Formats: sequence, C-alpha cells, structure tokens
Amino acid sequence: MSIHADKIIAVRTSKTVYRDGDRVIKVFDADYSKADILNEALNQARVEETGLNIPGILEVTKLDGKWAIISEYINGDTLQQMMETAPERKNEYLERLVDIQLEMHSKSAPLLGKLRDKMNRKISESDFDATTRYELHTQLESMPKNKKLCHGDFNPSNIIITNDNIAYILDWSHATQGNASADAARTYLLFWLSGDISAAEKYMELFCKKSDTAKQYVQKWLPIVAASQSTKGYPNEREFLRSWVNVVDYE
Repeated sequence: MSIHADKIIAVRTSKTVYRDGDRVIKVFDADYSKADILNEALNQARVEETGLNIPGILEVTKLDGKWAIISEYINGDTLQQMMETAPERKNEYLERLVDIQLEMHSKSAPLLGKLRDKMNRKISESDFDATTRYELHTQLESMPKNKKLCHGDFNPSNIIITNDNIAYILDWSHATQGNASADAARTYLLFWLSGDISAAEKYMELFCKKSDTAKQYVQKWLPIVAASQSTKGYPNEREFLRSWVNVVDYE
C-alpha cells in the first residue's frame, strides 16, 4: 500500500503526518521502534475506551515499507491557532484548555503504563549525577500515587476545536495513568519551552483554581517532570529542563 495523501499536516522528528480525505496517516521513519509505534496505537485505543473525544484508530499498517498509524481526521482549528488568531481571547482559551484537561483527568484507563514507572526509568537514564538522581527518585517516591488519565504532552496544539465547538485531544503517544499535577507540571513547562511565560503562569493559576490544587504541590512536580523529560529533545531544550532540576532546593 502506498501513500496517496492530500497534504502534509505536520513534519516532526522521525515522523510525518498526512491528511487523506477523512483520515490522518502518521508515517514513521524506517528506523523508528516498532514496539513504540504499536504501543502508541494501543495507548490511543485504550483512551478511546474512556469515551473521551479523541480521533479513533482505523488501522496500523505499512506504507512504502514504513509503519503507519491511520486515524480519523478531525476538522477544526487547534487551540494554538485560535490563540494566535485572536490573542485578545487568550485567557478564555486557556480556561478551555484547563477544562478539557480536567475532564481528561476525570477518566481512568487502568491498562495504560504508569507515569511513576516511566519517570523513574527516565530519571535513571538521565545524565544527572548519582546524588541528583537519588534525590529525584526519593522525591518521586514521596509524591502521592494516583491513577488518573495523563496525556504527557498536553498543550494547545494538541487540542482541536471543531466547527460545532467540540474539543478533541490529539497525540496519545505519551499517555499514562498517574498524578494529574505531574501532567499539569508538564503543560506548564511546555509553555515555558515555547517562550510564553505569561501563559505558563496564567495556566498554572487556572489549573490550581479549577482543580482546587495547591500551587506548591504542582511546583514540587516540576523538577521531577523536567528531569524525566530532559532525556530527549533538542540540546537547548535539554539545557532548559536541566536548569529546572538544578534550581531545586533539596530538603
């Protein structure tokens, strides 16, 4: 089977996303881990079962010798595009972002991998010194355990609002079950990484208010999340995330 797609939607590191009518085709590079691709498809199928609005998986196949995941195409604009088009409504869109995230956190998907296990593994793989890794593992172990559905890359570009104002959440490759505040800490850091510090602070304020969570509690997750994310990405991103780990005052 070959790719006959209408247009390229996105080009990311090691994958290309095409639109083909009412389908989206995510094609992975030939050297991409088959296990990771199948796990991403399985994550998405597990999340579908929660009843959340997400694109349904149609098939997992090979196209021109490369693995591909084919999902439903959701027509609409991302929250990111909406924020850029109408910056005066940004706070309103940030509220919507938080509301969608909290609805997601209200779901459970007990067969997904655990966020805590993934973070422990990533911290072990990081190039922090042994003392810092020990502190991070200890800090992670002391955090309350939870089993909420977490996205792992929850940001405005992964939310599509349809013409009839229904929100869909895209990209479930990092989905886990775990602590909602860890997921929120990741979103906060993503705003920082994009250079939008005012949105990061507004997001944090809204998340804590709407979820009745202490800001200090989400902040306690920041070094753990930053460390576990620092094992991938571009060198400047890694450096930025490392700075979040290093500013922490260990007790």
